[in-house]
Amino acid sequence: MTGNEITIKVRGLVKRFDDFTAVAGVDFDVYRGEIFGFLGPNGSGKTTTIRMMLGLLQPTGGSVEVLGIPVLESPEKIRPRVGYMSQRFSLYNDLTVLQNLRFYGNAYGINSSELKDRIKTALQMAGLAGKERTPTKDLAGGWRQRLALSVSILHQPEVVFLDEPTAGVDPVSRRAFWDFLYELVSQGVTVFVTTHYMDEAEHCHRLAFIQDGNLIAYGTPEEIKQKTMKGQVLELAPSDPGKALAVLQMAKQDGRLLFDDVELYGALVHVFASDVKKKKKDINSLLKKAGIDPGHTAIIEPSLEDVFITCMKAGMENVKEKSNNG
Repeated sequence: MTGNEITIKVRGLVKRFDDFTAVAGVDFDVYRGEIFGFLGPNGSGKTTTIRMMLGLLQPTGGSVEVLGIPVLESPEKIRPRVGYMSQRFSLYNDLTVLQNLRFYGNAYGINSSELKDRIKTALQMAGLAGKERTPTKDLAGGWRQRLALSVSILHQPEVVFLDEPTAGVDPVSRRAFWDFLYELVSQGVTVFVTTHYMDEAEHCHRLAFIQDGNLIAYGTPEEIKQKTMKGQVLELAPSDPGKALAVLQMAKQDGRLLFDDVELYGALVHVFASDVKKKKKDINSLLKKAGIDPGHTAIIEPSLEDVFITCMKAGMENVKEKSNNG
């Protein structure tokens, strides 16, 4: 990050569609030259928030400033200074890579001599040099996304908004895409990105988790981990992960659940408790009694995925509690 200069300021942002509240009064700041990750399940309000930040959707309440400009009052002033890449690929499939870049460069009003240099730079940054004459429809998913990002930064924006830019892209291509983002950040560009990939979230400078339109966590990945995860995590590789999950989730002592939480991670099981080291014997005993080999076990640091799931569950419990009290 390049400093604490606020590039995006969101205060009390609300969006309602009739009786449905898509965004319920969120507050956050994004600093210049950082990658800010906005995470949440489908339908949580991520895209709606981005559209309000860009001036494409009128908020019901609250305010947004981008680059010091009140978006609600002057959306036309921020548009030349920001780039936007939507969830769905929106370039022309029948045009080549170069033709797409030229078309959008002209649409941005970049003069021909300057456009030539910017296209060359964009192609090099995106790793697309040598693919200029390839029809866009023939590009693999990862290359198409890099082309879309190249188009969104041709006019040299100060802020780039990316809405789930790597959805459906293979891991190797996703890594190359993020290398591209870090190159932009090194040049002082601010990146606001929504994603549902936890490995990508780990690479953000700061994060916000949104659920049902409410912000439920905010800070650096490390800050969010420290605020959310009070206990420890025991990772197991049992012979029957599904059965092990069921056994441990139902385990009780003196009428209370024995563990804070138990989650399945592929072929692994994560057990959350304030003292998993002490409860390791209980875990082994419970599993062996059920005919399950506990396999390799290790106490590990909570991953961001652990934190995200914990935050989502806590958010759902809060909603239930408010509903019951209401």
